[in-house]
Amino acid sequence: MKKLIKIFFLLTKTSIQSMLTHQIGVITFLLGKILRFIFYFSFLFFLLEKTKFLAGYNFNQAIIFFLTFNLIDIISQMVFREVYRFRQQVISGSLDYYLTKPYPIFLKILFGGFDVLDLITLIPVLILTAYFVFQIPNLLLINIFLFFFLFINGLLISTGFHILVLSSAVLTSEVDHSIMIFRDLSRMGAISMDIYKEPLRSILTFVIPIGIMITYPAKALLNLLNLQSIFISFLISFFFLFFSLKLWNLALKKYQSVGN
Repeated sequence: MKKLIKIFFLLTKTSIQSMLTHQIGVITFLLGKILRFIFYFSFLFFLLEKTKFLAGYNFNQAIIFFLTFNLIDIISQMVFREVYRFRQQVISGSLDYYLTKPYPIFLKILFGGFDVLDLITLIPVLILTAYFVFQIPNLLLINIFLFFFLFINGLLISTGFHILVLSSAVLTSEVDHSIMIFRDLSRMGAISMDIYKEPLRSILTFVIPIGIMITYPAKALLNLLNLQSIFISFLISFFFLFFSLKLWNLALKKYQSVGN
């Protein structure tokens, strides 16, 4: 484990050095992320200022759903940024090189080092989340613990989605559209799944577990989940991650290297 951590930080260092060679692009990218967050936050603010409630949730509750989505989205991008570059590694043959390395392949193609830009945007979102969480009336410690565990559970589901994207890139030599489809689907969970009608709500919650990934942690914080729903959420995330790993193993068996 010590060796793997050292390799991970070396990959992070390399990623930072590569990023600093494109300073204008870095500044533009960072500003774009900040402006997108501000515009979406402002949209919710003005929307709820007029309507007062959205799917039965007041402003503070809707913002908690939105901030939970942003935390999972930012952390996923920060940790799994290498997935966005994976297609080029497949079509150029670099994947052959990484498969021969004496460390787990996911260390390079899934993690590949932290994206520091997302780490910068994560800090203000964490501060805002803490502020609105402590505005919840009658907040219990058990709700905070459930939020934490379901948040980790959501990140595991996000990991499964990114592994599915990697698998599709090996099977079809495509990743750009797959990862953007996942990003678009995850944005549907920016507000509670309660805004959607059936059967779309159930599909996005249990079949494509966006709701469990994003909505359930916020619902646990607001004391809106029962024990049965919590148990089901952990069970679904386990099987979803298991399925994504099985598909990855299948993709590797189907993989044809550059020389083949």
